[in-house]
Amino acid sequence: MQVLVLYNEPVLPADHSDAESEHEVLFTVDTVAGHLSDAGFEVSRLGVSRDPAALLSALRRARPDAVFNLFEGLPDHNSTEAYAAGLLEWLGIPYTGCPFQTLCIGRDKAWTKRLLRGAGLPTADFFVVEEGPVEECPIEWPVIVKPGLQDASVGLDQNSVVTDLERLNERVAYLLDAYGPPVLVEEFIRGREFNVGLIEAPDLQALPVSEIVFVDQGPGYWPIVTYDAKWKPGSRDYEATPAKYPAEVSSRLAQRLHSVAKQAFRLLGCRDYARVDFRVRPNGKPCVLEVNPNPDFSPTAGLAGGLISAGLTHAQFTVELVQAALARGQGTGRPGVMSI
Repeated sequence: MQVLVLYNEPVLPADHSDAESEHEVLFTVDTVAGHLSDAGFEVSRLGVSRDPAALLSALRRARPDAVFNLFEGLPDHNSTEAYAAGLLEWLGIPYTGCPFQTLCIGRDKAWTKRLLRGAGLPTADFFVVEEGPVEECPIEWPVIVKPGLQDASVGLDQNSVVTDLERLNERVAYLLDAYGPPVLVEEFIRGREFNVGLIEAPDLQALPVSEIVFVDQGPGYWPIVTYDAKWKPGSRDYEATPAKYPAEVSSRLAQRLHSVAKQAFRLLGCRDYARVDFRVRPNGKPCVLEVNPNPDFSPTAGLAGGLISAGLTHAQFTVELVQAALARGQGTGRPGVMSI
């Protein structure tokens, strides 16, 4: 069986402020390709950047039986993450991970939060800014200000949490200029932060709860997962946010987190794997921060930590994802890339 590992060829220069999050995929590609080769698959790789015609041409040449989809979108045109999945669906090529529609929804933080609210799932109060200035803040201070269409903590730093209207407008203006609209302004919840990985193996299963432990309690320092906390080892933010696998939580809280996470997974139409991030209020009530279709698949990322906590290996799950994609492609009656 031929498997093509599809990924986004990095386009940002190495000195760009967001380059680490984009270049990390190359390490993941090496790992996934190695796992699949070891399992007996014939593996090829395809890095795609700004020309979608290159993707179509390469798929026609390679004629893969399945695609392992690691394509995360271009940093300045991030909706392309979903477009790649949409093209694979159009061509009838089975692929791993979440489908086109889910990737469209999950990329938009505000859209996701509206769906969560509509389904009765808990999430923090918020509002959306398309253009500044903000005349008044309808939710209580402090608030956290995020790019509405980015992931991987892009656009988050210690200035993201603000406590008055002047600083709110400064942050909104910065994000609008750097990343464009919309900007999400959200209630800042003081409390513990948890992640729940979810996998279909083959039935939906919630992995053991993990926690981001905020160890730096210095004055003026906000306990949040910034860009530096994810991507810059040795920085203050990185050292201040170690992950704990599994988290030390009561069985009651773990059950509640698992229940909400599964509901969110199904609500967005996720497939194969996803991750749901939570903050838990001091009164013990969880709030969904984000639903992450196709979260970071690196063997050092949170999903891999959850797999280990559940007694699974990254290599084993990699192979199972391809087997599931191949099973979906059987008997569909779709033309497939060889006929297009």
